[in-house]
Amino acid sequence: MSELTGKVILITGAAKRIGRAIALRLHAEGARVLIHYGGSEREARQTAAECGDAPLFQANLESVDEIRHMFTSIENQLGRLDGLVNNAARFTRIPALEVTEADWDFIHSVNLKSYFFCTQQAALLMQRNSGGQGRIVNISSMGAFMTWPEHVHYSASKAGVVSLTRGFAKALAPGITVNSVAPGVIPFEEKDDPAIVALARSTPARQPGTGEDIADAVVYFLKASNFITGQVLQVDGGMGLR
Repeated sequence: MSELTGKVILITGAAKRIGRAIALRLHAEGARVLIHYGGSEREARQTAAECGDAPLFQANLESVDEIRHMFTSIENQLGRLDGLVNNAARFTRIPALEVTEADWDFIHSVNLKSYFFCTQQAALLMQRNSGGQGRIVNISSMGAFMTWPEHVHYSASKAGVVSLTRGFAKALAPGITVNSVAPGVIPFEEKDDPAIVALARSTPARQPGTGEDIADAVVYFLKASNFITGQVLQVDGGMGLR
């Protein structure tokens, strides 16, 4: 029996890509998976079906009111929350001097603001668990550490996730741990894009990663002891090595 058997764990942005891979892995580990989605209802229902008809929670993560409503619904329906994986994210490529306020807000409202308020609301539920125990894992990005001129606004949001992780790790200790996974090149539909292929081949691993690689790291943090908190695990094929 897995240590995650029966644990109630919410994954934001679980309909597709990395979020879907995490949801499927946690279901395989015996967790009670909760599937959040924004607009991808069809994909979310498919993922939920593959996770034992997991409960679905729709919310626009740009809205703090909708975030609060989602966690109230989780409390009413499940009565508890043991884990949160903040995964939902947006990504755009815009030269730094062309980024508008709307471009900035489009990225940061989900990539950073929602992580803060989802963590806040999750922690309020987790503190009611026995011993106030809980596990929170934030999906950051190697963009938080690398210099990407056409992704400065995106990289700033992911660097913020790293800082948020460290701050919440201290604020919520000792019962609730907060850690982060920073993926490198993890392609899906774009796996044959020459630029993506070249970037993956430039890493020491000489290949891209998979959603399953990220799910492995998430599972590690969800199972880890309270002695491991505030950490960032770079799952990047060595991209960050210089």
